[in-house]
Amino acid sequence: MHDDPAVWRAPDGPLPTPTAGSLVGLGLAITDLFAIAGQRVGAGSPPFLAAAAPEPNSAVVVDHLLAAGAEPIGITQCDELSYTLTGVNPHYGTPPNPAAADRISGGSTSGAAAAVALGEADIGLGLDTVGSIRVPAAYQGLYGLRTTHGAISRQGALPLAPTLDTVGWVTRDALTLARVTNAVLPQRGAQLDRVAISAGLVGAADDDVTDAVWRFLDSRMLGLPRRDIDHDLPLDHWRGVMITALGFEAWRHHGDWIEANPGVLGPEAAGRFRAAAAIQEDEYARACVEAASARTAIRALVGMDVLVIPTTATVPPRRATPGAYAAARIGTLNLTCLASLAGLPAVSIPLRTADGMPAGVSLIGPPNSDRELVALATVL
Repeated sequence: MHDDPAVWRAPDGPLPTPTAGSLVGLGLAITDLFAIAGQRVGAGSPPFLAAAAPEPNSAVVVDHLLAAGAEPIGITQCDELSYTLTGVNPHYGTPPNPAAADRISGGSTSGAAAAVALGEADIGLGLDTVGSIRVPAAYQGLYGLRTTHGAISRQGALPLAPTLDTVGWVTRDALTLARVTNAVLPQRGAQLDRVAISAGLVGAADDDVTDAVWRFLDSRMLGLPRRDIDHDLPLDHWRGVMITALGFEAWRHHGDWIEANPGVLGPEAAGRFRAAAAIQEDEYARACVEAASARTAIRALVGMDVLVIPTTATVPPRRATPGAYAAARIGTLNLTCLASLAGLPAVSIPLRTADGMPAGVSLIGPPNSDRELVALATVL
């Protein structure tokens, strides 16, 4: 058992034993948001962990992975209540970023992603609400899959915003990503037709990230015809819609506990929850209507094609400059909101900028094209 408290949380006892299957030989790091039989869920918060009772059963996706032979090697840390996207945790520390030692790791799947990037695990299991799989994958040079919303049961996973939450995982290579995906998602989706590219969306990132994505596209066109699309999408507005829905649902699930335990959150999570508490029911209702409209528009834009965009708007910010986190987050959420609002699968593929910094490119496909997107990633 590895003992970096920023990455690993000490388990309460022995972890479940896997059975034989296609994932035998692969070590599994489980973000501390999923129920594991006999273990407590801590959600990156010592007070939350202290008040939790051992879970009688494991989350559905954990059972699926164990049945496929994945070996659970530990429980990994996350952002407090999975709500900050940076990986910075004031209680346990910030997990290392092996791809860029002086940079943040990205959250909320920060600990699991670090465990994979460090070579201490082969699979990092987490949730992706507004980018919590994709962002740490891009920041740490990993492959990551945000699955189609609802394709995998979230039973036994601690919710943040159920209309956005979905299961995902990170790996060091595309073949392992495919092994996990094929084991957990046996159904296949429809044939993917073309690569859809918007110069405006590719350019919605910083220049160094944009250049890395163009180099990827110029060298590897995925073996599909190209469809150029105009960028006339209200990304700032859609980001605001997503944040409103996220905040209202997050407060609905965690507000009572936060009010009953004042002062338990670090400054970043506390600030987000304060803003969430102020969102009114009518604001949420309007956001739901606009989210449904965005979902329709984004799905129509993607069609049966593969939309290619930067995973994040920036390379990982430096740890020493927390003031840069907020600006990076805004630009990144403008990109991650596309798959999140539309409930679509997205695969993040690791890239390097011209000066060697980690970045990522995302392939977004139609509903239930998870396996097809991952198959594309394996041939690149």
